[in-house]
Amino acid sequence: MRRLRKVKIVATLGPASETYDMIRALHEAGADVFRLNMSHGSQDEIREKHRIIRQVEKDMDSPIAILADLQGPKLRVGVFANEVEDLVEGAKFRLDLDPTPGDIARVCLPHPEIFQALEVGSRLLVNDGKIRLEVEACGEDFAECRVEIGGAISNRKGVNVPDVVLPLAALSEKDRSDLEFVCQLGVDWLALSFVQRAKDVFEARALADGRAAILSKIEKPSAVDAFEDILDASDGIMVARGDLGVELPVSAVPPIQKRLVRKCRAAAKPVIVATQMLESMIESPMPTRAEVSDVATAIYEGTDAIMLSAESAAGSYPLEAVGTMNQVAIEVEADPTYAQIIAASRTAKGTTIADGIVAAAREIAEKTDIKAICCFTQSGITALLTARERPGVPIIAMTSLTGTARRLCLSWGCHCVMTPELTRFKGAVVNAARAARADGFATETDQIVITAGVPFNVPGTTNILRIAPCDERLIYNTDPG
Repeated sequence: MRRLRKVKIVATLGPASETYDMIRALHEAGADVFRLNMSHGSQDEIREKHRIIRQVEKDMDSPIAILADLQGPKLRVGVFANEVEDLVEGAKFRLDLDPTPGDIARVCLPHPEIFQALEVGSRLLVNDGKIRLEVEACGEDFAECRVEIGGAISNRKGVNVPDVVLPLAALSEKDRSDLEFVCQLGVDWLALSFVQRAKDVFEARALADGRAAILSKIEKPSAVDAFEDILDASDGIMVARGDLGVELPVSAVPPIQKRLVRKCRAAAKPVIVATQMLESMIESPMPTRAEVSDVATAIYEGTDAIMLSAESAAGSYPLEAVGTMNQVAIEVEADPTYAQIIAASRTAKGTTIADGIVAAAREIAEKTDIKAICCFTQSGITALLTARERPGVPIIAMTSLTGTARRLCLSWGCHCVMTPELTRFKGAVVNAARAARADGFATETDQIVITAGVPFNVPGTTNILRIAPCDERLIYNTDPG
């Protein structure tokens, strides 16, 4: 299925989008990747969604990526005797390990790891930051706080601790169980929540053992501080702006988003911009102008993918939300300013042969009448390097490996095509020409750029660049390979 834009769309599945007909309609409307949120639904329900996605993929003969988003540890206060209390600014409030129901002066915080990490002056944010507490004294089992911002606090509200690195693993016992479950199912990407340092990514990678690519969610200030190490350890990144906006000033999130997107592009690793992109479309068939501008900004920045959460999972207008994202992307990418911004932000300077070949492919394609860049890839690296260049022509990523085709569905501009395992370069040229014609990228009178590695089927051997006609008769008459 050919898309008319290069940025990818991730749609979260949920009660509003769990049937075969809806999932197929979402894919037809523009969803390239489906996100399974492991925070909601049983493993049996997740298995059924996975089955349906793979059936849609088979029926439509179109690779689809599946992203399983692990829940991560959830930090919550305990319960209150009156279920809810109103905290007043300037009042004292105590958090401790006592399981007795709380009152206006205290409540249980059943996470000793938090108390171990707290310092005087640390902040605790409750209920998505609506309540803010500052630590005035603390020990191994308590924290005496002053209420900076008051409000209603009720049973089991979430707690964020932005100022310290918590001695918590990113994977809870539930996450470990879910990780093994979805890896056995055959998901393509694992989104890792609560990442604070590269060590958290290494742990998940060891458990996945090559069965899925690792995508780290950047949702904590400590992850922003350690971003270079986390990026190096990850296969991809999600800029989770919702939690970042809780733990950091909201004014800090846009420049952080811009920096992280650029760093991911330079590293040739896909990045998703996520959270509250079309929030109003949960209840309305039309987005706000501010939301459309937010989606457009992420696209102008060169992100690989934009994501819908509740809009497609639980909203009343999942198809309209995907359609809106699709149309915004088409309009933005048709804007001459978009091409100028993308070209101006091209800063990667690789030194390998593959780096040189993909850069040359882009340069040739943009300066001549080339219709597409066709790259043969086993590991996906050549396609990722080509995507990093953000060429002005389509990228046709050809591979004999189903897993590679699916994972590349998340990468900017990659149109993934399955091809038989090849042993000769002439066969690659013929297959590339057929794919370009079949999917409407070129006609018999056009030319394409082909990159490949010889010997074939060996990752990391990209060493050939060829300009080829799409007319197979010309290929057989002129190609010696």
